[in-house]
Amino acid sequence: MESIERDEAVKTIRAALRRRSGKSWSVRGGRGTAWGHIYISSPPARMIDGFFMGPDEIAELSELLGEEVCSSTGVIVMDYYEYIDRAEGRTPSVTRTPYWD
Repeated sequence: MESIERDEAVKTIRAALRRRSGKSWSVRGGRGTAWGHIYISSPPARMIDGFFMGPDEIAELSELLGEEVCSSTGVIVMDYYEYIDRAEGRTPSVTRTPYWD
């Protein structure tokens, strides 16, 4: 499996979520020490107080990503391939493994 850059993964996930839901989602790369992370949530205009997703948005994003329940602030992605598969509606070909004991 070839390597994918963070910015390419952001674009791919954003496009897949838009294609499947018909609306935009905030998919952005982390900064500083969180450079490799990707954050997925509702765009600020749809957030409650600009920080939290409402129950309908949580349910929709959870369904789109095949998550049991995502947080009210969204999802933090560390495995790009897993979440590209999820955003495109496929069963992940790889799944994350904890990096701690």
